[in-house]
Amino acid sequence: MQEGSAQDDKSASELIDGRIKELGDWRGETLVRLRALIRQAAPEAVETWKWRGVPVWEDAGIICTGETYKAVVKLTFAKGAALSDPKKLFNSSLEGNTRRAIDFKEGDAVDADALKALVREAVALNRSKAKR
Repeated sequence: MQEGSAQDDKSASELIDGRIKELGDWRGETLVRLRALIRQAAPEAVETWKWRGVPVWEDAGIICTGETYKAVVKLTFAKGAALSDPKKLFNSSLEGNTRRAIDFKEGDAVDADALKALVREAVALNRSKAKR
């Protein structure tokens, strides 16, 4: 959280709840669904709030972020380039050497099983690097 801000007294989870409520549209609904899938796949993950208002899920490092824009909800996986993506969920930030993202547009279906597999793989990768 930002030091010295009015947000210091709220937990990251409360701030994410607030963001969802403030969106009040399909983006909030999508973020709720994605958040639930992340929690199912990585129940030990910690929700954090970084960079002036970005929901982040962490377990031995950043798993992914959940940014909201006018036309998309973007899940960016910090080490996405190192993850297998057999269902080809990654559709954004494909040119980088490290990150990969999934842009969800209004009405897009979410492949819950494939997303949870990516989250679990990201956690395993983070934990394997943390042990070194």
